[in-house]
Order: sequence, then structure tokens, then C-alpha cells
Amino acid sequence: MKLQHFLLISMAISLFSCKENEETPKQVSTQLGDVLGSHIDSSIAPGDDFFEYANGGWLKQNKIPDNETGWGIFNLVADENYARLRKISEDATSTTSAKGTPTQQIGDFFYTAMDSSLADKLDSKPIESLLSSIENIKTTDELTARVFELQTKGVEALYALYVEQDMKNSDKFMIYLSQGGLGLPDRDYYFKSDARTKTIREEYVKHIQAMLMMINKDSVKSKEMSAAIWNLEQNIASSHKKLEDLRDPYANYNKLTTADLNVLSPKLNWIKNLNTNKILADTFIVGQPQFYSKINQLISSTSLDVWKAYLTFHTISTYAPYLSSRFDVENFHFYSEILNGTKTQRPRWKRALDAEEDALGDALGQLFVKEFFPEKTKLRYENLVDKIVESYREHIQKLDWMTDSTKQKALIKLNAIVKKVGYPSVWKDYSSMSIARNSFVENFIESKIWQFNYEKEKLTKPVDRTEWGMTPQTYNAYYNPSNNEIVLPAAIFTAPGYKDEEVDDAVIYGYVGASTIGHELTHGFDDQGRQFDEKGNLKNWWSKSDEVNFKKRADMLVKQFNEYTVLDSLHPNGSATLGENIADLGGIVIALDAFKKTKQYQEGKLIAGLTPLQRYFMGYAYGWMQTRRAQTLANQLLTDVHAPIFLRVNGPMSNCDEWYQAFDVKPTHKMFRDSASRVRIW
Repeated sequence: MKLQHFLLISMAISLFSCKENEETPKQVSTQLGDVLGSHIDSSIAPGDDFFEYANGGWLKQNKIPDNETGWGIFNLVADENYARLRKISEDATSTTSAKGTPTQQIGDFFYTAMDSSLADKLDSKPIESLLSSIENIKTTDELTARVFELQTKGVEALYALYVEQDMKNSDKFMIYLSQGGLGLPDRDYYFKSDARTKTIREEYVKHIQAMLMMINKDSVKSKEMSAAIWNLEQNIASSHKKLEDLRDPYANYNKLTTADLNVLSPKLNWIKNLNTNKILADTFIVGQPQFYSKINQLISSTSLDVWKAYLTFHTISTYAPYLSSRFDVENFHFYSEILNGTKTQRPRWKRALDAEEDALGDALGQLFVKEFFPEKTKLRYENLVDKIVESYREHIQKLDWMTDSTKQKALIKLNAIVKKVGYPSVWKDYSSMSIARNSFVENFIESKIWQFNYEKEKLTKPVDRTEWGMTPQTYNAYYNPSNNEIVLPAAIFTAPGYKDEEVDDAVIYGYVGASTIGHELTHGFDDQGRQFDEKGNLKNWWSKSDEVNFKKRADMLVKQFNEYTVLDSLHPNGSATLGENIADLGGIVIALDAFKKTKQYQEGKLIAGLTPLQRYFMGYAYGWMQTRRAQTLANQLLTDVHAPIFLRVNGPMSNCDEWYQAFDVKPTHKMFRDSASRVRIW
């Protein structure tokens, strides 16, 4: 995926490198106005740091704003879309429409989200009944009932519960139960001993205390409970699997009946709580059973007062951005300022649009594509997808490390991949969501209740394979193994500041063809995706020798990324980021061979002093023209399955033969790898 992991498993199959090409590298010059030329930092040799060479000129001139965790192309696209969505939302606030229509819901949601005076006046009043229900808990049965209720209202306390297709039977929806319950981003924050992580832990305990004091006004009790909550969360974290261990689909697939679940964690009262919430399910997929055993034990060994304080904190923490400024500011202070280094908050209208996107994304999407994604643009990228798939097919057929029988199965899977481009054919119907002008937080809670019920109803319906998990205005993309599909929202094709027709094919093939289309296709064959068949079921279709050959190449990539250094002393997790690293490399080499068939490549004409081959590689780098704060980068290394952005350029390039020729990279350059050390998979 482009930005985030999206909670969908990714996959990949072959290892290919770029082949030699006869095009001779030309002298590169910069040219203002060109989508690439003005971004070059000519003081850096391409073979020393290709990311900085391709993007450094722009990054030097565009520092990270105080209200952002990073800055670059992601933000430029987002700002274009924010402006468009803001106009849509502001127009809706002044339009009278029938209740339940998209215009009414968008207008009322945005109106209350922007009304900071109302939020300050109401303060915590909109959630006082929910906080009282927590404070009035008298038994562990009431505790677990309250936890389940909070799940329906967007508060993911104690554990994670969601609905997805059965990994071994993609025609059926199942309830998944996974590890959760932490206020810090990942288990490692609770145990790492470096100074940076220790400071974050200390600040987190202070943050818990500050949030509790806003409710109970008792500094002594708040301090006592913040320490107790920390100890409880550290206990919970001790049963969490590490990030890399979550990438094994078999190890994280444990199908249990309700009776089995009650044996595993009887204190959670599954049958009663499921019946109370009218959830019709008798079988569950439990990701990490040992986590639920630990939770069961903690329910008995931890006092109710601590549990009530824990639920109070997590409820306030979830709703803080939608409450009065005192909650919002403290929430920002820890989660943005301390954890990610952000100095000031983003404008309220942007935060309002983010919340609106989460609540009413498809309603916004319908209006967005109507105005900003014409049919000719959609057709261009549908054609591009077809060409990238054709190239992938050719690569599979030419693999020298895969047996013919496995190649045939790989081709069957590739040919079965569903390609969703631009926007869905069927939009979500939000008409039953009751959005009004009472308060921002009430609208947020109402949207979460709607989303919970929407997911719950899937358990009684056939799988809808037309559904999208992203909205058209999202600058991202994903591969869904259960549907064996790639989903490419309209916004992912945006080159900010340029009309689509102004961008040449070389850039498009690198920027979109490699970093997005080829990348997502390769997820179908990465270390996770390769374990699913053409129907989206978790099933081994590989011969033993092919598995060995794949793993040998994948292990080389793990080692490469483990050896990179970030922030002077930190290292990426090569195992956790393997799927994305395979997808990056696969995307580059697949889209390159597709690009070679274009008129632009074959004519070989220079644009802004760049050859078509150079523009292709730089177009890929342009898609990652982004920098991030040191705090955000450190957080990413612990929590994200994506490598740091500069390594998503330099890592795959160092494995691609044709990149060496395009920029005349020699053994004296810092990124040089000898031919035997280059990873070749797809």
C-alpha cells in the first residue's frame, strides 16, 4: 500500500530484476516547470543517494510545516483534495435537504465539526452518560458488557473485534478477534529500553493522569490510577505478538466455536454479550489466543477500580478530538507533539474533513468523482492496469527459478485478479445514519454505531465483492487477498499541480504504474499474498522447491533492509517490512517492461534533459517525494510494515540492473551492489 497497511494481508510471487538496456545515459539538467526537473538536487550523485538526487531540490525548499508530521507529495495531493472537499462540505451546510440525504448529512456533520464554540460549551456533557455507566460498574460481568458496548461506539478498549472474509473460505464473513487494548502504538513501546522510548513512556503516564483529572478533578486519585493503568497495559502488552509475527497468516488463524471461546476466556461472557448486541455468530477466528487467555486472567486479578479508570481513559482518549478544546489540546499534545514531533495543530477545517471522510466517505466520494475524475482519465488508467498485468504475465512465464506447474497456478491467480479503478459501481447507503447539528462528538459516535451495524449485518449476507475498502478521494491503494483484487482510488493517480494530460508516459509508468499498480499486483505474490489462491483462500499452491527458492530471495531482501541505518542508530525491521519491499521491487521491474513498449521509450527523446528511462525511475522516486520528522520516523520503525520512505526508493533501485545503466552507477558509488548481491524475485 502507498501509505498505510490498511489491515489487509499483502502478497507476491516472483523475483525479477531489470534487464540490460542499450540506452546510453545522458547528461541530466534541471528545468523549472517540469514535473521532475525542478526537483533534482544536482549536488548529489544519483548512485550515492537516488532519493535525495531525485527529490532533494524540492525537499530543501519545502520544510515540514509546524502542524504536520511530514511534508511532500502526499500532502500536496491531500491539499488539492481538501480544497475540493471543503467546498463540497461548505456548500452542503447552506443547503436545505431532506434528512438522510448525502447533502444533509455532509452539511450537518461539517457544521458541527467546525463549531468549536459549541464543543467548548458542551465540554464532556455529550458523553457523560457513557462515563457514568463506566463508573457504575459493580461486577466483572458488567465490566465485560461495557467493553462490548464501547466496541459498538468506536472505543476499541481491551481487544479488537472486526468482520472480514474467512481467510480459508472467502465466500463467508467471519468475526475476527485480535490483540488490542493499548494506548501506545505497539507492544515494543512498553518494553524497549532506549532513551527515546523511555521518555515517551514517562510522558504517556503524565498524559493519562491529565486526561483523568479533566473528569474526576482529583489529582491524587488521577496520579494513582495513571500508574495502575500503565501497569495494566504493560501486562496486556506482554501477551502481544511482535509486528513481524503478525505476518504469518497460518499462525494468526485459529477458528474457534463460541464454546471454545468461552473455555479460552470465560470471563469475557461471549454468549451473553453477543446475544445482547444481536450478533448472529457461532464461530470466530481468533488471531492470538494467548492474548485472550491473558485478558481473562487480568479480569480476575485487576481491581474493578483500575478497570473503570482504564475504560474511562480509553473512552476520553477516543473522543477527545471531537470534544471541547481542553480534551483536544491534551490529546494533541501527547499523540501528535510528543509521539510524532508535530508543533501545532492542523487547521480545524482539515481535521473536520478527516472526521467527515471517516464517517461519510462514500457520500463525499460520489460528489468528488462527478466533478474531478472524468471518464477519459478513468479509461487511461484502466488501460495502464491492463498493460502492467500483461507485463506481469510475461515475467512469470520467463522466471528461471520457478517450476512450470507453479507458474501455471501463478498465471491462473494473476488472470483472476479483479481490477477496481477510480470509484465503486455501488455506493454505501448512509440514509439510516442519524446526523444532526447537536454536537460533533455525537455525530462521530453515531457514525461508529452505523459502521458497527453495517459490518455486523455482513454476517447474515453473501459476500459483496463489489465493495470498496477505500473512498475515491483517498491517496492510497490496496490489494485484498480474500477478493484477489487490486483497488486503485481516483486520487492515487493525481500529480499535484498538473493536469493528467500534462504528465508524460515515462513519469506515469513510474509514478503510477510501478509504485501503485505494479506494487499492488505484487502484493498478490509477496511473502503473505503468495499463500492465497486465485479464489482468495489461504491455501498452499506452491511446490516445495519453489517455496525454497522464493524464501532464499526474500531472505536476501530481509538482510538488506536490516542493514540500513535510520536516524544514526536505528534499523528497519526487514522481516516486518518484507511484503512492502517485495512489492516495491516487483512494481518497478514489472512496470518498466510495460513502459518499454510505449512510443516515448522507443523514440528515446529527452524531456528536461532526461532520457525516457531516467524519467521512468525518477517518476517512481517522485511518488515518494516526502520527508518526515525524526519522532514520526522512530515511531514508524516500531509500528509500520512499510520501510522509511527514502528506503522505498533507494532499496529497490539498488537491486535493479537498468537503474545502474540509466544513471551510470559505478562501484565507487554508495548505493552500488554487485550483480550477485542484487535481489531478483518477480
